[in-house]
Formats: sequence, C-alpha cells, structure tokens
Amino acid sequence: MKSKSFKYLWIGQSFADIGDVLYIVALISLLYSSTGSPFYLAFLPFAITFARFISGIFAPILINRLNLKSLLVSSQVIKTVLLLLLSLYVYMQIEAMSPFIVITFAFTISFFDGWANPARDAMLPRLVSSKELVRANSFLASVDQIIQLGGWAFGGILVAAISGSYVIWLTLLLYFVSTLMMFGIIDETQHEISKDKEKAFWYVLKEGWAIIWRNPSLRNIHVMLFIESIAHVVWIAAILYVFVYEVLQESEKWWGYINVSFFVGLFIGGVVGMKFSTMIEKHMTKTIIMTSFVVSVMPFLFGVNSNAWMALIISAMFGLFEQIKGISLQTGIQQSTSADMLPKVYAAQSALTAITFGLSTLFFGYISEHYNIRVVFILAGILLVMSAIYALKNKNSLEMKKVA
Repeated sequence: MKSKSFKYLWIGQSFADIGDVLYIVALISLLYSSTGSPFYLAFLPFAITFARFISGIFAPILINRLNLKSLLVSSQVIKTVLLLLLSLYVYMQIEAMSPFIVITFAFTISFFDGWANPARDAMLPRLVSSKELVRANSFLASVDQIIQLGGWAFGGILVAAISGSYVIWLTLLLYFVSTLMMFGIIDETQHEISKDKEKAFWYVLKEGWAIIWRNPSLRNIHVMLFIESIAHVVWIAAILYVFVYEVLQESEKWWGYINVSFFVGLFIGGVVGMKFSTMIEKHMTKTIIMTSFVVSVMPFLFGVNSNAWMALIISAMFGLFEQIKGISLQTGIQQSTSADMLPKVYAAQSALTAITFGLSTLFFGYISEHYNIRVVFILAGILLVMSAIYALKNKNSLEMKKVA
C-alpha cells in the first residue's frame, strides 16, 4: 500500500467525500432557511439516491469508452464546475433561492458522482498487490467511516459558524484539491475499447448484470447485497429518530449518540479488517457466513430493547460486524472479476443497491408510520437471517473464482 497512485486515489477520494458531506449539510440548512419546508429536506436525499441509480445504469457506456482514471478525473472536474455554478447561484440568489434549482444541482452533481465509486473500487486491485487487497479495502473503509463519523457533525458546526453559502465555497476548494489528486494517479493497465459493432448500446448496458448472473460467486454475493439493502433501511435517520422518541423515550441527542456509536463500530471493524487481513482472506467464505449470522441478530436485539445505553452497544456491534462482512464481500467481488469487467460489475451493483435502498425507504417508512416501530426492526432481522441462511446454503459457490 506504499504505491503513490494508491495514495493519490484515497486522498483524492477522501477530499471529494468530505466535500460531498459538507455541501449536502449546507444545502439542508439553506433549503430549510429559505422554505421552512420538511418536504424539501426529505426530497433532497431521495433525489441524490435516484441520481446515483440512473448514473449506475448508464456508467457501463462510459466505462466501455474511457479508462478508469479518465472516468474519475472527468467525474470530479464536472462536479467541481457544477458546484462552482451552484455557489454562484446561491451567492446571487441567497434571499430568493428556488428549491427546484438547488435540488436539480444536487441531482446532477450526484449523477456524475455515481461514476466515481465504481471506478475507485474497480481501480483498487490495479494499484495494490493481491496480498494487500483486504488490507487496502479495510483501510479505505476506515477512512470512509471517519469521514462519515465526523463529516456531518463538523458540517453542522461549520454551517452554524460561517453559514451554508460559505460552506459550499469551502467544498469547492476540497473538490479542486481532489481533482488535482486524481490527475496524479498512474494506472498501467491497458484499456481496450471493443471494436465489435455487434456490441450495441443495450448490450453494453446489461454487460455488468450478465457477468454477475453468469458467475455463481458474484450472483450469490449480489443476492445477499440485494436483501441487505432492503434490511439496512431501518438505520436511516427518520426511523431511528422515531425509535428513540417512542421506544427509548429519550431526546433527539440520543439519536445522535446512536448514529455515532454505529459509525464507531464501522471504524473499529475497518481497523480489525486491516489487523487480521491475512486471516480474513484465508477464511473469506467462513468470515462472510459467520458475520452474516451475527449481524442478523442485531436488529432483533435492537428492536426489543428499551434501554438507551444497550442501544448504543448493539448499534456499535452491528457496525463492527457489518464492516468486516462488507470488506469480505468487497474483496470477494474484486477477486472474482477480471480487471476490465470489474468497473461494469460495480456500476451494476451501484444501480441495484441505490434503487433497492430508495424504494425500501418508502416501504419501511409506511410500515413505521402505520405499525409499531419495533416491527420494522423485526422485519429487518428476518431479512438478514434469510441472507445468512442463503450464504450458508451456497457456501461452496461463494468460493471466489475469477472470470474473464
């Protein structure tokens, strides 16, 4: 992991991720100040998720024509230009902002951001050795969680201190630095553009999905990811807030504490993944199965619990084992897929998880509004048990076999 290109990748992506958090916090503040409407605050994350879904569908077309570095750089350059335009709009229209225009900017930025994560994840095996893959995935996961853990809190403090419009300008600076870092990446893998005219538009769009379906390891991993994307909706802010208020009967500060404990668990899981990377790689399938069963118990425990302190512990434990499982699944995908097909697999995965999570948010929101909030966590536990049983039943085909 001493590769300069790997350092440019994680530092550049980290600056971009910090910027993503900060400008969204700023937009939430600006939208609420401008409209006073909770609807726009709820619609903003939906628009962002939907944009990433659309981006994930069409990403294979770009992957087929551009190398991964070009994709990363162009994504970040376009995001930077769009954020500059948004900054200028907010500066000129601070007293009369149109929520539609602001959300449209957020949608468009998220659309181009949808190229970045598949490209980053697919580039990783090219920049580190196969022996360092688990360690590198663990490191990136830890960095991601540090950003998520501190980004929202830091963003809130910044918005309160200097206002949302200035935070957007700060994000613009972070995006600019990120772009410079992306230019420093050297990817020596040759990018071959297919000259086969029979590979029509729709063929390219479905290529990643076809690879997932043909490879038993990839297919089983993505069945698990599909089920888990539905179950993980229970940890969104809206549902947790209701649980804290109705079941734990605590103030909203405990909602924040539970979120922090979850991210602390994720961070510790990333550290554990780095520390025991060799063992995890050696026993990849066993690790996936074991952590799947442990994770499946957590929503049940959380849902039936009424003690706030115990909720913190359960949330942290969920984050820890979920992170180790996620690192194992991530490494499994990278080891099961050839370098040229990996970006298309990640693009399909991004689209799958985005639309699944988005639709499941509406479903669980309906359940939580019309039934006891504990039911939501019980349903999530049942789904995760199904995922764990599926992994156990298909443990032989979870063994990683690289495909062309």
